[in-house]
Amino acid sequence: MKTKLTEAEKEIMEILWEHKSAFMKDILEVFPDPKPASTTVATLLKRMQNKNSVGYKTFGNSRQYFPKVEKEDYFNHEMTSMIDRFFNSSVSQFASFFTANSKLSQKELKELRDIIDNQIKD
Repeated sequence: MKTKLTEAEKEIMEILWEHKSAFMKDILEVFPDPKPASTTVATLLKRMQNKNSVGYKTFGNSRQYFPKVEKEDYFNHEMTSMIDRFFNSSVSQFASFFTANSKLSQKELKELRDIIDNQIKD
């Protein structure tokens, strides 16, 4: 996925990732209040199709939408993009910033160290 999703598009993607596929009425039903107009959701879905992040199957006059991008793949792309933009593509700079600024407890820092140690062993 090369095109970034807007916050509203991400909300729809979260629904599709959770439900695997959904008709527009299902998306609107799950959407938190205040619910957007159906025309707004239709416009967002059209944009998402143009970005190749959503596809659909036609059933009569209805479309059942489904994600064309896995959530993990999207998350990986977003994280890589953020590290590239803010940390000059340096994961170690990101890790340093994250651990220094996120107020992690000693237990959480030790858990992170264990995760890294396990990755080094593999």
